[in-house]
Amino acid sequence: MIFWSRHTFISISKSIGQKSPILFFLVFFGGYFSSWSQVLSTPEQVVLHIGKEGNNPRNSEGSFIRLLDGTILFVYSKFESGADDHASAYLAGRFSSDGGNIWSDRDEVIIENEGGMNVMSASFLRLRDGAIAIFYARKNSVDDCIPFMRISWDEAKTWSDPIKVIPDKEGYFVLNNDRVIQLENGRLMAPVSLHKIKGSDFNMKGRIYCYYSDDNGKSWTSSQEVPNPEGVILQEPGVVLLKNGEVKMWMRTDTGVQYLTQSQNDGRTWEQVQPSGIASPRSPASIKRIPTSDDLLLIWNNNTGSDKERASFRTPLTAAISTDDGKSWSHHKLIEDDPDGFFCYTAIEFVGEQVLLGYMAAERTGLREKIPLVIRKIPLNEFYK
Repeated sequence: MIFWSRHTFISISKSIGQKSPILFFLVFFGGYFSSWSQVLSTPEQVVLHIGKEGNNPRNSEGSFIRLLDGTILFVYSKFESGADDHASAYLAGRFSSDGGNIWSDRDEVIIENEGGMNVMSASFLRLRDGAIAIFYARKNSVDDCIPFMRISWDEAKTWSDPIKVIPDKEGYFVLNNDRVIQLENGRLMAPVSLHKIKGSDFNMKGRIYCYYSDDNGKSWTSSQEVPNPEGVILQEPGVVLLKNGEVKMWMRTDTGVQYLTQSQNDGRTWEQVQPSGIASPRSPASIKRIPTSDDLLLIWNNNTGSDKERASFRTPLTAAISTDDGKSWSHHKLIEDDPDGFFCYTAIEFVGEQVLLGYMAAERTGLREKIPLVIRKIPLNEFYK
């Protein structure tokens, strides 16, 4: 989620405006004077470009699933009434029957807008029993945003009734797209960030939890809150299973790097958060294990902050490989380098020796009017060059 919604707009505006009035003007009003022309790197790798015509204001936060007949389904948040996080949206789908080269040109409704505001931010997962699970945020109000799960036994043709992933709390929870995993023992893990409870103000400093289920999503239990003794602004957590069976969690922050923590007991408790060596603005990263190896693939905005005026920008979009479970990263690869671009919320899917990436690809100064989405297909070996 972008966190540029109606109830957070004023607080973000004040924060940016205090630091740089010029930056505030460019970010929030520049779109009215911009043509929003996009500059995509290596355009021959782009296999789908959704929303570039601007027919709807925002297309974002997707996830891939491969069906048993080889078809790939990509689901994403399609916004209709506006580009902010509280505008109306449903989950739309596109299909590819040739490994991701050619995609259907019309949206199919995967999950209708069943929320008071929207449904958004999807995660697909092939469960160990063969079913497909979809997770998404159902947003009813600024006090009520809860992740839900549905299951399909007929390859995404129909879905079960929704199941609440967070049964013990009410509030505004963020579960990012393409985030839910299943451990070797069958445990489902959904990392979330709590930003508001009824009667309180929205807090940019999220309280981080990981909800888990040992019965294929029928019931869910909360982990202990991730320890954050220094009060760092933590948001949008993700998790990945390590080679030794432990689980690593990463989070975006406002400190110039991603933060990390680790669990040695399948997500019940977590170590105190620590800064990583992954330079980043307050922007989400994506990490997945490469199925054909034990390596990890990281996609993020490798913005070191050395240019203070651009330190908060979500560009460039970069990939890196870790062969040691995230202790170090190498083989940095530039994916997008438009200095005025806005690239984030990446979904990752491995298709044989190819990698599909689905991510927001917008112009920073036009975010409140037009947010397209790109699917890019890259040979796996290119990430090692």
